[in-house]
Amino acid sequence: MAIVFDPTNKTFYLKANDTTYVMQIVRSGYLAHVYWGKAVRAVRGAEAFPRLDRAFSPSPDPSDRTFSLDTLPQEYPAYGNTDFRAPAYQVQLENGSTVTDLRYKTHRIYKGKPRLNGLPATYVEHEQEAETLEIVLLDALIGLEVTLQYTAYKKWNVITRAAHFENKGGERLKLLRALSMSVDFPTADYDWIHLPGAWGRERWIERLPLLTGVQAAESRRGASSHQQNPFIALAAKNVDEHQGEVYGFSLVYSGNFLAQVEVDQFRTARVSMGINPFDFTWLLEPGESFQTPEVVMVYSDQGLNGMSQTYHELYRTRLARGAFRDRERPILINNWEATYFDFNEEKIMNIARTAAELGIELFVLDDGWFGERDDDRRSLGDWVVNRRKLPNGLNGLVKQVNELGLQFGLWIEPEMVSPNSELYRKHPDWCLHVPNRPRSEGRNQLVLDYSRQDVCDYMIETISNVLASAPITYVKWDMNRHMTEIGSAALPPERQRETSHRYMLGLYRVMDEITARFPHILFESCSGGGGRFDPGILYYMPQTWTSDNTDAVSRLKIQYGTSLVYPVSAMGAHVSAVPNHQVGRVTSLKTRGHVAMSGNFGYELDITKLTETEKQIIKEQVAFYKDVRRLVQFGTFYRLLSPFEGNEAAWMFVSEDQSEALVAYFRVLAEANAPLSHLRLKGLDPNQDYEIEGLGVYGGDELMYAGVAVPHRLGDFISMMWRLKAVQR
Repeated sequence: MAIVFDPTNKTFYLKANDTTYVMQIVRSGYLAHVYWGKAVRAVRGAEAFPRLDRAFSPSPDPSDRTFSLDTLPQEYPAYGNTDFRAPAYQVQLENGSTVTDLRYKTHRIYKGKPRLNGLPATYVEHEQEAETLEIVLLDALIGLEVTLQYTAYKKWNVITRAAHFENKGGERLKLLRALSMSVDFPTADYDWIHLPGAWGRERWIERLPLLTGVQAAESRRGASSHQQNPFIALAAKNVDEHQGEVYGFSLVYSGNFLAQVEVDQFRTARVSMGINPFDFTWLLEPGESFQTPEVVMVYSDQGLNGMSQTYHELYRTRLARGAFRDRERPILINNWEATYFDFNEEKIMNIARTAAELGIELFVLDDGWFGERDDDRRSLGDWVVNRRKLPNGLNGLVKQVNELGLQFGLWIEPEMVSPNSELYRKHPDWCLHVPNRPRSEGRNQLVLDYSRQDVCDYMIETISNVLASAPITYVKWDMNRHMTEIGSAALPPERQRETSHRYMLGLYRVMDEITARFPHILFESCSGGGGRFDPGILYYMPQTWTSDNTDAVSRLKIQYGTSLVYPVSAMGAHVSAVPNHQVGRVTSLKTRGHVAMSGNFGYELDITKLTETEKQIIKEQVAFYKDVRRLVQFGTFYRLLSPFEGNEAAWMFVSEDQSEALVAYFRVLAEANAPLSHLRLKGLDPNQDYEIEGLGVYGGDELMYAGVAVPHRLGDFISMMWRLKAVQR
C-alpha cells in the first residue's frame, strides 16, 4: 500500500514512487512532521524531534518544560499556544480571540483521489493510481474540524495537500488564514528558488540562500500575476539541473497567494503555501465549510530537471483535461501584431490566404472584432460582432477562412468591462467596487464581479452564444488588468473580504461550464501574456500565452524559467516581426523560429508584407515543425545551458523510446576569438548510435558524456537546431 498507519507508534507512512513522507501523532493528539525525502522503510519519530528545555519556548504542558510547540515540527500549526512561528491557519471567535487548539480525532485511508469542491486539482483516471489520507483534527472547545487531505501518487514522487474546514460548533467562526499546507524542515541549509518577473519579463529564475527570518513570494493583485508565480522550491546547496535534492511546491490556484519560508532561531525552516491571508477573511456559520486549494509537492534527488520532469508529466496528463490534453496543437497565425485594432474583412482574408499558402493551420482573430472596439477605450462587455469591420458576421468570415483549409480562432476577454460600453451603462454595479470610492481603471477597463452568480450566469450564456455562432475551434481567453477596489455590491459587510476568493470560484465555474459546452475548442489562457500562467488555469485550458514579449532573446529566459514547473505543451510561442514591438531588437527569422518552435508554434506578424525569401523560410519552418511537434509538445524536456548563467542557452526534447531527439542551441552575443563550445546532451540511450542531420553519426554515450562540438558561427543572436534519429542496426 502507498499509505500505511502504524498504530503501535501512531505513525503515518506515505509512499509516492521513490519518496516517503512520515507523520506521527504525539502527546495528546498533536500531529508532528517526521520526514520527507528519499524512500525509507521506517523512521524513528522520537529522534526527529528530541526533547530539550529551550529558553523562551513555553510548553502547553506545565509539567514538562521539554515539550513546546515552538520547537515541534508540525503538520498544520496554529499560533497562540506556544508556537511563535507563522501559522498555517488562524480563526477568530465571536469573543474576538484567535487561540485555537487542533488535536487528532480520526483518519481515513482509501484508494483514488477525490475532487475538490469548486476548485481545480490534479486527478486520477483509475483509483489504483493513488491513495488518499484524510486526517481529521478537532478543536473540541469550539467544534472546529479541519481535515488535512493528502494524496500520494504511485507513479511519481508527488504528494498533494489541501485542508477542509468545517464549523460543527454553535457560534460563528471567521477564518483569518487558511493555508493549504505547512512543512517543517529540520534544517535551513537550502537555497530557495522562485520565479519573479514583470509584464514582458515573466518567470525569471531567482535562487538565493535561506536567511533567518521570512522569505516570501506572494500576489495581492487578484491573479497569480506576472510579478510572482505560485511556485517555490528548496534546493540543497549542491543542486544543479541534474543532481541533488530538491523540494518543489506548486499551488493549484489563480488568485492571491502566499508562498513563504520562515527560518527560525534554531535554523529550522517552515514552508507554507496557500491563499494569501492579506485582505482575506471567510465567515463560517455553524454547519458551513471551506475548502483550500491544492498544493502539489514534488521531491527530486536528480536535481532541478528531475523535479521539472515530474511536474511536466503530472500537469500534462493529470491536471490538463479534455480532448486537447494529448492532441498535437495546431500551428497558428494571430493578427494582433499585424493589425492591432485597424482591420477589416479584406485585410483579415489577405492574411488568411497567405497563411494557407504557407501551410499554417489556424487563423486567430484577436481584439477588435466586437461592439465599437476601434481602440482599447470602449466596448469590452459588448460581445456583438462589429458589422462595419466584418459585414458578413463571424459566421461569414469563418466560412471564408475554412474554405482556405484553415481552422478559425477568436480572442475574448470575458472578465472585463469598459466604462464606455452598453453592458456597463446597463449594469454599473456588475464590476468590482466599493461604495463612494472612485473606480480605478487599467487599460481603460474595470473587472467584472465574478463573485456574483448573476454576472457569471450572464457571461456563460453570452460567450456561449458567440462560440455557438460559427465553427470556432480555438479561443484565446485574455485578462488584461488586476483587481483594485475589491468589493462586491452583492455581499454583506462581514463578507466583503471574501470577494477575491469568491471571484476565483466564480471564474472557475464559468471556465468549467464553457469549456464543457465546447469540448471541440482548444482554449488558450492569457493575461497580458503570462500574468496568469498557473496550474489552476491549466486545469481548464491546456495552454497559456507565455508572454506578450515575443522577442526571441527575451523568450530564452521566459521559456526556460517557465519550464521549471510547466510542460512545453502549455507554452504558446510565436514568431513576430522585427524590430520587435516590445524591445526593438532585430533577430533573424531562423532564430525567432527556433525559439518559437520550442513551444506551441505560431506566428504573430503581417505575413502579407514578407519577401518571397522570408515566405519560403516560413514554409520550411512550418513543414519542419509539423514533423517534430509531437516530440516537442509531448517529449521529455531537458534544460542543458541556462541563459541566466551565461551567454548561451540550450535545451532538448527526447522521445519516450529514446529513438529521436531535438536539440536547440542559442548564443546571444558574439565574442571575438571565443573559446569553442561542447554541448553535453541528456536522456539518450548510451548504447544507441544517433545520426545528427548535417553533423554525422555519434554514439549516445559520446553525445552525453563527451558532448558534441558546437559549430562556429559569426554574429549575434545565433541559433542552431539539430534533429537526432537512432541509427537502425
